[in-house]
Amino acid sequence: MCGATDSSANPVVNILDGLNLCTDCIKYIDDARDMQLKTRTTKKDAGKADSKDASIPKPMEIKEYLDQYIIGQDEAKRYLSVAVYNHYKRINQTVGDDDVDIEKSNIILVGPTGTGKTLLAKTIARLLDVPFAIVDATVLTEAGYVGEDIESLLTRLLQNCDYDVERAQKGIVFIDEIDKIARKSDNPSITRDVSGEGVQQGLLKLLEGSTVLVPPNGGRKHPEQKMIAVDTKNILFICGGAFDGIERKIASRLNTHVVGYGHDETGRKRQRENLMRYVMPQDLKSFGLIPEIIGRLPVLTSLEPLDKEALRRILTEPKNAIVRQYKKMFLLDGVELEFTEEALDLIVSKAIEYKLGARGLRSIVETIMVDAMFEVPSMPVKKFTVDANYVQEKLEKAHFEKTKIEEK
Repeated sequence: MCGATDSSANPVVNILDGLNLCTDCIKYIDDARDMQLKTRTTKKDAGKADSKDASIPKPMEIKEYLDQYIIGQDEAKRYLSVAVYNHYKRINQTVGDDDVDIEKSNIILVGPTGTGKTLLAKTIARLLDVPFAIVDATVLTEAGYVGEDIESLLTRLLQNCDYDVERAQKGIVFIDEIDKIARKSDNPSITRDVSGEGVQQGLLKLLEGSTVLVPPNGGRKHPEQKMIAVDTKNILFICGGAFDGIERKIASRLNTHVVGYGHDETGRKRQRENLMRYVMPQDLKSFGLIPEIIGRLPVLTSLEPLDKEALRRILTEPKNAIVRQYKKMFLLDGVELEFTEEALDLIVSKAIEYKLGARGLRSIVETIMVDAMFEVPSMPVKKFTVDANYVQEKLEKAHFEKTKIEEK
């Protein structure tokens, strides 16, 4: 092409008849090709980045989505919405000249059972475009003991994105029942706390960000197994736990006993009922979490206990409300199901009495409806109404109610 003659320093290769390329020509063609491909890739990536930025849900949009499925818990929703939005921004940030590295803010949710911690995580998982995994901390043990290794919780994240390591490294992990790995005692002992403090120590490197070797199929690690290296620097960790009994530690810290005249008894009672809102990192330390792990969970928020009004709304308002689910089940048999207002109020009052939270609503409604679900499909009826008397009768039949025993 360039007219150069064949030589040992610059050999000419005959490609086709009349087309001879020397080493310099070949290098020139390779460089031109690489430059064109690089330009195309840059344009394509820029287009992807623009579409990504446009699709990032804003914190208010995330909260509005959560509001459709979860009643109340506004503060927890705001914290989660901001954390998830910032996580998207960290993933899509372009490295600038200012050397500012945005660090992730892992979250810990504290709240009584049945207040919606796991439901919040599952609902966010529906909305997100990043890999999401919900794992249970109760099965984790120290390496070498029966149970699962700490690294195995990342296996679920890898499975959810078909073992695409690059995507998994930008995912979100919800660790449920984090309170179950609390240190059992403050006193040092010769016996190892294999499912308590030992697990917390193992979680440290995952939470702060490091490259860990993950067994591809979960379970135990063994020398012959092929491992997958995962960098946890950009994985957002959300932890949730009931921390049953932490109210006593909060109360002792706040010293809620008031001495003197003119104090507000009603205000004190309300304060005692919802001590969770005053939870602080030192309370988690008193409960049994080690200071190092608390420091790696900088965002601490609590979920409020559900009152009568909230439970009443949970029964009927969300898109997947319990009453709506049962109505749809009956509708599949061509029967219209109705609950009277008095029946709903009675169900809510029983859920509060048993202190089971929103989870208790489902078990109570299931107990009430089991006979109807057994009989109605075989009956020639188009409408079935559940009233307060029916609710009371079914609860007594199932021994939910304390029945009076007459003395003989």
